Amino acid sequence: MKKLSMKLGLLFFLILFGLETIMFFFLHSTLVESRVEEELIALQIRGNSHRAILEKHFDENTISHVALMESEANTDVVITNSKKEILGASVDSSLIQRYIEMAIMSPEREGKTIGDNWKEEDYISTVSPIEQNGILIGFVYMFQDTSWIQSLISRLNEQFLIAGLMAVIFTITIIIFLSKALAKPLIKMKEATSQISSGDFSVSLPQTGDDELGDLARSIQLLADDLNYLKEERNEFLSSISHELRTPLTYIKGYADIVQKRNLSQDERHQYLSIILEETNRLSDMVKNLFDLAKIDKNSFDIIKKPIDLNEFMKKIETKFSPAFTEKGMQLSVSCRESITISADGSRLEQIIFNLLDNAIKYSSAGDKTTVDVSRTKKHIIIRINDSGRGISEEELPFIFNRFYRVDKSRGRALGGAGLGLAIVKELVYAHGGTISVCSRKDEGTEFELVLKGEIE
Repeated sequence: MKKLSMKLGLLFFLILFGLETIMFFFLHSTLVESRVEEELIALQIRGNSHRAILEKHFDENTISHVALMESEANTDVVITNSKKEILGASVDSSLIQRYIEMAIMSPEREGKTIGDNWKEEDYISTVSPIEQNGILIGFVYMFQDTSWIQSLISRLNEQFLIAGLMAVIFTITIIIFLSKALAKPLIKMKEATSQISSGDFSVSLPQTGDDELGDLARSIQLLADDLNYLKEERNEFLSSISHELRTPLTYIKGYADIVQKRNLSQDERHQYLSIILEETNRLSDMVKNLFDLAKIDKNSFDIIKKPIDLNEFMKKIETKFSPAFTEKGMQLSVSCRESITISADGSRLEQIIFNLLDNAIKYSSAGDKTTVDVSRTKKHIIIRINDSGRGISEEELPFIFNRFYRVDKSRGRALGGAGLGLAIVKELVYAHGGTISVCSRKDEGTEFELVLKGEIE
């Protein structure tokens, strides 16, 4: 991550340094050009001022007086006649002769700049025509040494260099803090992902705000929490399945050894073989349920929906399951008061109701009653399965759909099952696009409510 912070810092520095350099060069050239323009204007105004005096008194005394005035100033003046013959000057004429020859014969009344190349020339200069009664009688040339401009540039360069160094130092300081501020949460995220990749999901990332880094941190935190949950679920699942498989296998192995090694009567042999068969069937059912859950988890569980007449479907359910309830001295009542057609997988829907009715038998006693009621709303079909059995405590309700969870752990395996039935029910209901909920009170019974969102006709 240090490389990333260096790259970010270098990138920010190059961008800011480039912008500052462009701004400094632009500001530098603008200041110099503006200052030269101001001096040329001031030089022109001064020349026009001398021109106004000379137009009133174009004589030797006035010309000498103007030249004397400029000799004490930081500018110079040259006065010529209309033929460019020098009549008076405050500077050596050999230094400015070529500037005079450059001037046009009929400059504008307000004057004209004849030399502004301060980078290469010794002077900047202007010319103003002298007229009397509309007749051109001479010229006033104004000159200023460009050494002051070079001095100005030198001072500006020093000031800009100091300002540039301060700006660079300030920029580097800001970039260091900025790159660290950006890299620090990324470093923590990198450490968190390394921790996750090593199998430790107990990471905790600080909240960094509502920006993209904050979103990334929350996503990594959510991923870690989900992986930690899956790890715990996996460990619990492996522990549960090993326990659930070990028990029937122990029964099968133990009774098989008895049958093989002992001289048993026909009745004893039949009894032990019945236990082996019962445990084998239970083991087979458990493996089948596990395969079903594995298919659901891999999204390879096929739900083939077809139109089903629930009225006829529920009559078959009642016919099929009533004998099991009658054998236990219980009652089963199925009610579907109107003709309802739903798009669903018939075998899976029967599996859902079978598991719920099987639970009702296991957790009810003789004389208890179980009802199945089917109703509809405009958009949903509701199936309620209500029993008057033992019920489920409020503390256990949130966990009954977990895999291998048994409500009454003190009950025998024949009654308690492996704890996979309700887990499969939940997944099958979700696969149909529906929901399942449960409400129950201890010793008052339990009601499961299925709300199916399948295609209704």
